[in-house]
Amino acid sequence: MKRTLALGGVAAGLLASAAIAAPAQADQIPSVNLANTNLAAQQVAAFWFGQAKANLINATPYAVETQVPTKHVSTGGVSASDKAGTVGSSGDQKAATGNLKNVNLPKTTGKVFFIGADHKPHWCSATSVQGQYKNLVATAGHCVYDTESNAATLDKWVFIPGYYEGKTPWGIYVGKTAYTHYDYSVYEDGDRDYAFVTVYNGVIPTEGGTSGGKYESQVYWTKMEAWKAKRKLEADKTTALSKLEVVEVAALSPTAQATQVSVAQFQGWNKGKDLTGNGPWAPNTGVSYTREISKDEYKAWNKDSYVSEDGRTLFWRVKADKPGPGFGRDDHDDRNGRSEYKYYMRKFGAKIAKGYQVVGFKLSIGLKDVGTLGSNVGGQGLAYNQKIGTGIFEFGYPSGSHPDGNYAFTGKTQKWAYGKTFKAAAPSMKAEELVGIKSSFTGEGSIGSAWLYRYSNTKRLGYLNGVTIAVSDTDGNSRIDTNVSPYFDGETLAVYKQAAANWSGKIV
Repeated sequence: MKRTLALGGVAAGLLASAAIAAPAQADQIPSVNLANTNLAAQQVAAFWFGQAKANLINATPYAVETQVPTKHVSTGGVSASDKAGTVGSSGDQKAATGNLKNVNLPKTTGKVFFIGADHKPHWCSATSVQGQYKNLVATAGHCVYDTESNAATLDKWVFIPGYYEGKTPWGIYVGKTAYTHYDYSVYEDGDRDYAFVTVYNGVIPTEGGTSGGKYESQVYWTKMEAWKAKRKLEADKTTALSKLEVVEVAALSPTAQATQVSVAQFQGWNKGKDLTGNGPWAPNTGVSYTREISKDEYKAWNKDSYVSEDGRTLFWRVKADKPGPGFGRDDHDDRNGRSEYKYYMRKFGAKIAKGYQVVGFKLSIGLKDVGTLGSNVGGQGLAYNQKIGTGIFEFGYPSGSHPDGNYAFTGKTQKWAYGKTFKAAAPSMKAEELVGIKSSFTGEGSIGSAWLYRYSNTKRLGYLNGVTIAVSDTDGNSRIDTNVSPYFDGETLAVYKQAAANWSGKIV
């Protein structure tokens, strides 16, 4: 379900002393399969690579649970209740500051693509995270879990580091299993709106995106049945079908009344058959009218057959017996003026009723393994229980407009922001232990952006210390000025460790 988010002032102020619970146990960390077989993962990759990457190119930012309408950010929020720590290392402990004129953007940042509750392709920001198997991605929880329709997870989930206008420089990484906090999975607790996803080895196409041909379902006699079939196909993770839609069709039925049909329709039901012959024809179809016509009624002297302009009549000619050799004045008559051809016209009929089909495209593509995510782009470490006031770099793909309609970002290229964390709370989204930074990142594309602590401008690595889950205009001037994230603590560490301990492997 979609929630309107608000950062409360008075209510949140009462939460300033809220304690952080003990770290979650492994058996309390929910995991959900995204594509749990090689076949399923191959089909997901084919969906995004196929048709010249049309689904990637046409994807839009995910507009679910994005903007936090509020006049001010709460001064309530979280305080660290345990010792600060980090997992992994940037390899360069000289952290960058917000005074840098040129920031080297990390290779780890990219976009996650998926099918939303509206059955259309969408994307969020995300980052590669360091782990034992170099196969881990972090993003906002609602960029993995379907809070819009309350389904388990978003379909056909992939991560593409460095994505730009259809280009996949390090390949596509299909999501295998998603891990999150129990409170988010069960209660949609905004304080735990983060997810860690294991991904298979990356793949690239061995050839350009190819289509496996058109898909047509059986005929359904009600539109409701067809829509149910469409939803079932969209939810099937073992198929790679694209641009599915329900269309009205004329379907053959023995109980329907016979009616005249076009030549093309009749040929469609009688594929491979000579329509000038005598059949046999497909059940519930047949010739409704045939007669011989004169040469003057035949309108195409250079063709042996043609279809009338309205598409409903077939004309054709056949050679007649010739009484003698030679040709006459127009190469169509013999010396005695008799025609070399006989001419005919024919109409067709069928017993048809209105029905509905699910139609679309089947995708098929060759795939090549390109190795693990971490081997190709590296992985950020993880920081938890850090003190409030810590300097943070934010990296993502902001998009969408400010409330005043100004489009500052396109979402096409990676951007960065820098700010120091402060306490925040949003009771309306069940979020009492958030942190915020001053950032002009706008709209849906920024959701899932990585917050990096002690970011090294040399190594382009640091420690993940948050993910953007919402943006806000806090001073009421109709410009986004604040981004918020769950506070990463010991429970975040537990979810990370559970995800990082699981291997994914190859899909090809």
